[in-house]
Amino acid sequence: MKLQKTALVACAALTLLATAACGKEGSPDDAGSSKKPGGSNAPKAPAYKVNTAADLKGSPVWEKIKGKKITIGTKADQPGLGFENPGTKERTGFDIEIARMIAADLGFDKDHIVFKTVPSEARETQISSGGVDLYVGTYTINDERKKQIDFGGPYYVAGQDLLVKKDSSAKGPEDLKGKKVCSATGSTSLERIKDKKYGVKEAKAQQGYQLCVQDLVNGTVDAVTTDDAILKGYAAQNAGALKVVGNPFSEEPYGVGLKKGDKVLREAVNKALEAHEKSGDWKKAYDATLGLSGAAAPTPPQIVRY
Repeated sequence: MKLQKTALVACAALTLLATAACGKEGSPDDAGSSKKPGGSNAPKAPAYKVNTAADLKGSPVWEKIKGKKITIGTKADQPGLGFENPGTKERTGFDIEIARMIAADLGFDKDHIVFKTVPSEARETQISSGGVDLYVGTYTINDERKKQIDFGGPYYVAGQDLLVKKDSSAKGPEDLKGKKVCSATGSTSLERIKDKKYGVKEAKAQQGYQLCVQDLVNGTVDAVTTDDAILKGYAAQNAGALKVVGNPFSEEPYGVGLKKGDKVLREAVNKALEAHEKSGDWKKAYDATLGLSGAAAPTPPQIVRY
């Protein structure tokens, strides 16, 4: 129950955050503009103290990058979670803050972090090959992926839901029989919706959720499915046209992906998450991203060591 509550609170926060971003100058939304991103009263992400004495002896990944830069894979098209401004190239979102706080504990400041956009289907390959040193981007921990890589965390929990047109009568996955549904290639959501019990006509794979949303708007698919926190952002960007069903049918624990067998690095990531939860940095990061609506930060999920 606690995991479901976590996901629902985050979803509400992202919805209001994204909706606020749609306001125009001179609109009623401007009355609260000081609480929007960049406003004078908007919560700010904390500055993470860099551990200059970090020494992860026995970690092949850390030995390779110490004194250099850390490359962190993430998403670039998820408002409030992992987003890259097309103009400034600035990265923002809760996942980005999680990546920065972990990097700081490993000895890397903001100037020594390289963010790399990696599509869902390439995550395991990039981690295993060393293309990225860590991956932080709505990455669900599951047993199948743990055969190829390791995970730190979880640091957050969401739930799979559906994005549909405003006039859709769909109330859950059981209403998808004979319908076309889209999700990202390589995602947990895509595999789950293929289950025969849902009876979908086609489970379409796209390189990113934005392409799925375009398909939905154009009418070439009947629904988009992924984590509810992600879908709320797209619903807000298409206000009046799309909606989230609001009936999560899974629990998605987000973890930090890292190279399999690097137990030292995995434990360092877990300790970093625990330390920043305890210090209040986790909550501040949430408040400055998903929590800009004013919704209270959820209780962070318990770290799972294995």
